[in-house]
Amino acid sequence: MIRRCDAKDFDAVWALINQAARAYEGVIPADRWKEPYMPRQELRREIKAGVEFWGCQEKGELLGVMGMQNVGDMTLVRHAYVRPDRQRRGIGSRLLRHLLRLTERPMLVGTWRAAEWAVRFYEGHGFQRLPPELTRRLLRKYWSIPERQVETSVVLADRRWLEGHAVREGGSVGQ
Repeated sequence: MIRRCDAKDFDAVWALINQAARAYEGVIPADRWKEPYMPRQELRREIKAGVEFWGCQEKGELLGVMGMQNVGDMTLVRHAYVRPDRQRRGIGSRLLRHLLRLTERPMLVGTWRAAEWAVRFYEGHGFQRLPPELTRRLLRKYWSIPERQVETSVVLADRRWLEGHAVREGGSVGQ
């Protein structure tokens, strides 16, 4: 079952994020890794800034979470994690499909460039990686992240964003 997470889920969301984020250790730049990966205060700030978490739950247990945040005219996918022992079982796909149904806005996702598994996941769901200069511009416009993270991240866009961008620019993203 997919449901919106609320205040009583805070500890479970925080624990799941930090457990699953261990996959980044030794993959992302060492100066961007910290322990815990997302401190409680940071998660509270993200929620206060409008990140709404959705969780996949089975038998009362939270197996995966994915946040969404409306910023300006976009919806951002934020903090998508699945418990390590439950990965590759469709939980992330179910969460992403759910979020896509919740909004009519174009959707963007930012992730670490070195997290190739995450990039492949989004590409497998129709998202397209954007060129580096456009990525930097979008990260600075829609995300509140350190410049070092901008330098080491990618942005992928959904079909709605790609179609709208092609119309505005008179061509495809790669042109």
